[in-house]
Amino acid sequence: MQVSNIGWSKTEEQIAQKAFQKAYQREISNLIKQVRDNASQIIELDDLWHLNDFLSARRHDIDGKYAHQNSHHLFVFAELIQQGWLYLDDLEGLSKDKLTKISVLTRM
Repeated sequence: MQVSNIGWSKTEEQIAQKAFQKAYQREISNLIKQVRDNASQIIELDDLWHLNDFLSARRHDIDGKYAHQNSHHLFVFAELIQQGWLYLDDLEGLSKDKLTKISVLTRM
């Protein structure tokens, strides 16, 4: 499946940007809840360092995931759908071809 040379219209770019924002907000809201839960259970120093390591890993993952590169949009959207941060309905307005490719990628 060829996905690297797909063109994006201005409208599709706007849809993609809004979808990324929705997924980002969903994921960040969940992360904040996790951190609050974990922080309330800190008893000793090792617990604090564990939380620090968790946050460092999550930051690396989130920063990389939401870096916008058109050539990777389809893969990232499929990953976000698999992880539950995005839904195909959030991508309504993209071309049928793009939606089909994203749908196929979610099953890989």
